[in-house]
Amino acid sequence: MRIAVLGAGAWGTALALAFSERHSVCLWTWLAEHAQAMQRDRENREFLAGFHLPEALMVTADGSAALAGIELAIIATPMAGLRNTVAQFGARQIPHLWVCKGLESGTGLLPHQVVAQAGSAGPCGALTGPSFADEVARGLPTAVTIASRDLTFARAMAEALHTPRLRFYANDDVIGAEVGGAVKNVLAIATGICDGLGLGLNARAALMTRGLAEITRFGVALGAKRETFMGLSGLGDLVLTCTGDLSRNRRVGLALAAGEALADIQRNLGHVAEGVMTAREVAAQASRLAIEMPITEAVCAVLNGDITAREAVAHLMERDTKTE
Repeated sequence: MRIAVLGAGAWGTALALAFSERHSVCLWTWLAEHAQAMQRDRENREFLAGFHLPEALMVTADGSAALAGIELAIIATPMAGLRNTVAQFGARQIPHLWVCKGLESGTGLLPHQVVAQAGSAGPCGALTGPSFADEVARGLPTAVTIASRDLTFARAMAEALHTPRLRFYANDDVIGAEVGGAVKNVLAIATGICDGLGLGLNARAALMTRGLAEITRFGVALGAKRETFMGLSGLGDLVLTCTGDLSRNRRVGLALAAGEALADIQRNLGHVAEGVMTAREVAAQASRLAIEMPITEAVCAVLNGDITAREAVAHLMERDTKTE
């Protein structure tokens, strides 16, 4: 199969490496200088250093060349780039999967809603789940979800893309898969704050468990299936992102706990931490829908500089007791 991976960040590069073992793959970046550096070095030193790009893996900054004759596009841009990337397809019915996780800034839309507004015409779905780019690039065992309203398409893609070390499960709950992937980033910031303050493993476990309850409430209100949140794109992604040291959003929380300014944290990170913008969009939607999400609200308050990390923890612990 001919595949174009649109977006040459860490995750796009890792997927391009994994899929190039079985398929003809083109890796596209919007920046010509970035493409030239990867072509010259046969390595993505900016976003995923240390992994050789095989000669058979095409690298380009030419969007038309990347899309020519492909059978599948994998959109691996940050959430902010999803709309414009899909718009490049025009009227062409190109099958595509997106891997970005979050809600669009300003609209609060989930990825599938953005894709629909951008005029997508081909079969499509979300590729999501517990997966660090570095481990996929190293060939470590990973299992993720392909969610599409067209379950036949999801199953076909799961079959076509699997490798001995990268396993896919098909799902038809796009909303649930996307909500799980988006809101877990907010919970990872919260967990990073918890760990950064040295509050202990008991606190972390409580935070993740109550966080999963928030994710589920939010997702079900938007039309997701409750059981989705017990799968890879829900609980699985939450556990990985909240506990793994490779998590960018967790690192944001750790830095906030240390008293660093958000602007400095984001500048030093060098990558997009989707949870920062997602927290605000989730909180706004939850307010409109009258959904209680106290952890998300606390994260937003810290990100906005309204309260300190320690004050956020105190506010959560002082809430009225409730049944579970």
